[in-house]
Amino acid sequence: MQITTYINDLLYRYECVIIPGFGALLTQYQSAKIDSENQTFYPPSKTLSFNRQLQTNDGLLANYIASVEKCSYETSLQKLRNYTGKLSLQLSEKEVVSLSNIGDFHLNEENSVQFIPSSKQNFSTTSFGLTSFVTPKVTREDYKETVAALETAVPLYNSLERRSSKTYVKYAAIAIVAISIAGFSGMKLYEGEVQKHNFAEKQKANSIVENQIQEATFIIENPLPILNLTFKKQTGKYHIIAGAFRVQDNADKKIKQLREKGFAPALIGVNKYGLHQVAYNSFEERLDALKNLRDIKNTQNPDAWLLVKELEK
Repeated sequence: MQITTYINDLLYRYECVIIPGFGALLTQYQSAKIDSENQTFYPPSKTLSFNRQLQTNDGLLANYIASVEKCSYETSLQKLRNYTGKLSLQLSEKEVVSLSNIGDFHLNEENSVQFIPSSKQNFSTTSFGLTSFVTPKVTREDYKETVAALETAVPLYNSLERRSSKTYVKYAAIAIVAISIAGFSGMKLYEGEVQKHNFAEKQKANSIVENQIQEATFIIENPLPILNLTFKKQTGKYHIIAGAFRVQDNADKKIKQLREKGFAPALIGVNKYGLHQVAYNSFEERLDALKNLRDIKNTQNPDAWLLVKELEK
């Protein structure tokens, strides 16, 4: 029955597992022992006993069943009642109840439950994999014969060891000298080959780098748009004058201001008074110049005036 397996699992972890309404199984640690009569060695173990008086449910077995079978606590309790009821019925009918790897239960003449633990199971986790074994008994005569054989073998072994050690030392010395000479020659030869190899690889690498540089092509994935600058050449003899300045820097500043306002200013030249003249625009036709002058007077500079002058080409 599956509940028997659950009891086995808990006996490895706990010293007391209560089967509600039936009794409690108890474990107690026992150290390794020797049976001198049978020449048998037994590993550490846990002895198993049964107490009929401990029947009150402590929840250990019921909770374990509920967690493994993923059922409610009440369902696991009902399964335990069915399990213990079946065990009690078998005992009352004078049957021997055997729980796998745990032991056998039966009623004696006084109707008391008797328990015989199984000798096949060891619930001690520290002794996992260890089994009992039998070894033949060693007598005093066997001991004396073994000691005598050892005493005879030791001098012979020492003699052979000294003789073989001398031979070994002689041949070892010859081998060391030969290895040293061969190693020195081999090292020189190896160093020469390494230098040749390194020089060849260096030449090859330099050649590859040089070819890659010569064949390199620079590609810009996102080039900037081409900027086309168009400078309007001052033409015409009709000029709308914005101002005349004694200092060249002031004239340059005025040109910068007009350019920021959207005009196409230009430095017309120096008049007879030594003033640098700055024009808003220049026109080929007089009517166009007068029209532009009127607009500038109304919107920009009422002091603007018209200059008629041929520019040097």
